Amino acid sequence: PLESPEPTMSKTILTQVKELIPPLTGGLHKGQAGRVGIFGGCRDYTGAPYFAGMAALRAGADLAHIICAPAAAPAIKSYSPDLMVYPILASETTVAELTSLLDALLPRLHVLVVGPGLGRETHMQAFARLAIQQARERGLYLVLDADALLLVQEDIDIIRGYTKAVITPNLPEFTNLCESFGVPSKTAKKTQASITLSDALGGVTVLQKGETDIISFSHSTSAGGERETAEVVTKSGLKRCGGQGDLLSGFTGTMLAWSKGYEEGVFNKGNSQISHTRLPLLSCVGAAILTRTISRRAFEKHGRATLTSDMIPEISGAFADVFESPGSKI
Repeated sequence: PLESPEPTMSKTILTQVKELIPPLTGGLHKGQAGRVGIFGGCRDYTGAPYFAGMAALRAGADLAHIICAPAAAPAIKSYSPDLMVYPILASETTVAELTSLLDALLPRLHVLVVGPGLGRETHMQAFARLAIQQARERGLYLVLDADALLLVQEDIDIIRGYTKAVITPNLPEFTNLCESFGVPSKTAKKTQASITLSDALGGVTVLQKGETDIISFSHSTSAGGERETAEVVTKSGLKRCGGQGDLLSGFTGTMLAWSKGYEEGVFNKGNSQISHTRLPLLSCVGAAILTRTISRRAFEKHGRATLTSDMIPEISGAFADVFESPGSKI
């Protein structure tokens, strides 16, 4: 088995995460600070894409596009006028029609988050598969969460080898993925399973959610490859709310959108010092720290009554404390 590197979480990593954040100078035009797509939202699940989209916007992305089923659109639109909603995932939509629609929409995005509110209906799963394929062809960053992870379990090649992708499994999802690919999920070193899973996926970054968040990237090559693990131990709230993972996927989407800007030198003037292969891991670190911080802040106010809705108002203050104050803590 691959030897897991010792997890790192230092001021150096936090400094590198901060380098991905676009400055608020007034010199950027609308869209340059992040265009995030959320692919999900069906009749039964309308809250998840809302939470992911609002997290993306509140973290600092300029635009959030929700690609959903027609039955979900009225509810999502009513939650917030800040979200752009595309009700194109109808059961009667053909593959050719959706391909054409995505051809028009995906070029507007920096990242596609697939899974919040996706559900398990056959047509939604098939549409998600198509969207992932098209996003890969266009070189978009990808985040796969929730029911999108079923697609990975069923067909590893949908994502294998795509190093611009991130998966964000919780404990049951992580265990299922490991079992599907013959990776031991319980190891003596707690970071070993995630690094082995990342390697099995060909360099996809794994954000393993849990009591602490373990983020791993491993891409083996004949020359040895690259390998890195970070463990986020930032204190979180004591209540785990439904929807909190959707906030995390939205934050990850924004950080990856900023990574695209960093990669292209949009706001760092081309002075790119961080290896582009590390950008997904750093994005996950930033998103995990922010999610855990807002969870703690909301829990301190609401205790057992805490809801995911209570966390959204905490984003602005938490972001400033973590990423913009001189004494930022992780």
